[in-house]
Amino acid sequence: MEVTLVILVFTIVFFIWGKWSPDVVALMSMLALFLFGILDLKETLIGFSNPTVVMIAALFIIGEGLSRTGWTALAGQRFVTWAAKSSSKLLVIVTLGSAILSGFVSNTGTVAALLPVTVSAAWNAGTLPSKLLMPIAFGSNTGGLLTLTGTPPNIIASNALVDAGIDGFSFFEFGLIGIPLLLITILYFRYVGHRLLPENKSADRPINLDGEIHKWVENYSIGENLYRFRIRSMSPLINTKIGDWDFEKNHGINIMRLRRRHPKPLKGIPEFVELPISETEMRYHDIITVKGTAKEVDALMFKYQLGMLPFEQSNDNLKDELISQEIGLSQMIITPNSAFVGKQVPLGMYLHQAGIQLIGISRDNIPIRETKITVKSGDAFIIRGTWDAIENLQKAYEHVVISGSPEEMSKNVDKLTSKSYIALGTLILMVLLLVLKIVPGAVAALVCAGILMLTGCVPIVKAYKGISWTSVVMIAAMIPMGVALQKTGVAQMAANGLVDYLGAIHPSVLLGGIFLLTTGFSQTINNSATAVLMAPIAIIAASSLGVSPKPFMIAVAISASTAFLTPVGTTTNAMVMVAGGYKFMDYVKVGAPLLILFFIVTILIVPMIWPF
Repeated sequence: MEVTLVILVFTIVFFIWGKWSPDVVALMSMLALFLFGILDLKETLIGFSNPTVVMIAALFIIGEGLSRTGWTALAGQRFVTWAAKSSSKLLVIVTLGSAILSGFVSNTGTVAALLPVTVSAAWNAGTLPSKLLMPIAFGSNTGGLLTLTGTPPNIIASNALVDAGIDGFSFFEFGLIGIPLLLITILYFRYVGHRLLPENKSADRPINLDGEIHKWVENYSIGENLYRFRIRSMSPLINTKIGDWDFEKNHGINIMRLRRRHPKPLKGIPEFVELPISETEMRYHDIITVKGTAKEVDALMFKYQLGMLPFEQSNDNLKDELISQEIGLSQMIITPNSAFVGKQVPLGMYLHQAGIQLIGISRDNIPIRETKITVKSGDAFIIRGTWDAIENLQKAYEHVVISGSPEEMSKNVDKLTSKSYIALGTLILMVLLLVLKIVPGAVAALVCAGILMLTGCVPIVKAYKGISWTSVVMIAAMIPMGVALQKTGVAQMAANGLVDYLGAIHPSVLLGGIFLLTTGFSQTINNSATAVLMAPIAIIAASSLGVSPKPFMIAVAISASTAFLTPVGTTTNAMVMVAGGYKFMDYVKVGAPLLILFFIVTILIVPMIWPF
């Protein structure tokens, strides 16, 4: 028992210290339990076959699918639109929105999607990002309490009950306490919390796709010389390939995009060809977007019997025309040693080696409007290609610099496609499987994650990248600690102590003690690790007192998600710290009253919903 306690103390100390990542600390703890003979090999590795761990990993993929198919970005944009210029309305909407999204998408993914649009909206509404970002983080933590899959502690608490031979929680059961807590969070920030939030004027705006498009339109004139045509029935281009005509060489024209609008579309032919290549076939009624001078475009229109279509070169139209879930824009800077230096390239040129187009160039912050440019060091291009091609550009061409993060920018695309509805349908399917208990939760999550990968909503490589392996490994490696606490009697000892000193007074007092102990751990230790540690203690304490463990497990799930006092308690708190310019004491000042409210509500309401 003593050795287990020493390992537990060192584990907590290393979590708080933060020198090593949480997964490394958890793995060291797991190995120590084995090396000191406390656990055998099977018990040591039990976490890596635990359904909870498998389910959480699959949920990361599902959240990635919703993010990559535009739902989180669209929700963020809608929140900002609804708020208009009202800072108080914006505060309520982003807090509520982050909570609702976090009920189905990971807290981290929710904050990542809402952070850039919220910062921009804050400036537009005449307020400061520091007045909105902490509410988003706290709202996402609270929103995890709306559903079973909203946050890992919910799943850990439910599965701990199942392992103890007790029915777990249903999918929406957490919402019975989650909704009141969410309403309290919103009311708190609306009438009290916003007064406690600092006014930090140094926050920088993170990358925002709409803002970047606006900037590029001004600095690179990417909207100039873009035209749209319809291929008429008498056009010689019908049923020929783009490469047959060599538009770039013969006419100084580059085809940027092609949309199929044939009255009788062929099966399997995509509606859009976002990056037409020489092998792309043109058909009757196709709409092509081209880049070229007015003189060249007029000649092209008459020679090939094309119909000119109106095209308003607004930011929104350009975004719709040039960006999609698969295709993006980015900025490429040419360094002195680049192979591009000294070469003459035409705007609109398609670089086959990298799979990108050059659609705009700026030199010394002045757009260059010539159709052919001799490249110099320091020139900046706006490039267009698949998000993956942009991300991998530096592998194809050395000595170029890509500005920003294509990976993050791709998740800011709010345009919905057929894959978006597949992702939404998959989420609904998972909810139905969980609510109706047709299959175990881990299987339901795996089936739905598999659907997203097989349908291309989340490419397999991106699916693995979308999983927070730090969280998954940490949870799997901390589960053996829970086993050790029970095996060596530490959990029984802690439970007896709680029962003797608190339970003897009243079960509600014991409930409060478990809440305070759990929330104390959660301020510095990952909430999943906290839930793993406290779940067996709560179950044993309830059993010793002869009452239902359900209210105590609900308290564990709630208090594990109340890391309101420190920026290191959750990833979401840390994510908004720099953007909001927050200091450590800002979290204490704003979070302490909210934590007290959560404590009071838990003690009063939980026993009414889940009786002792």
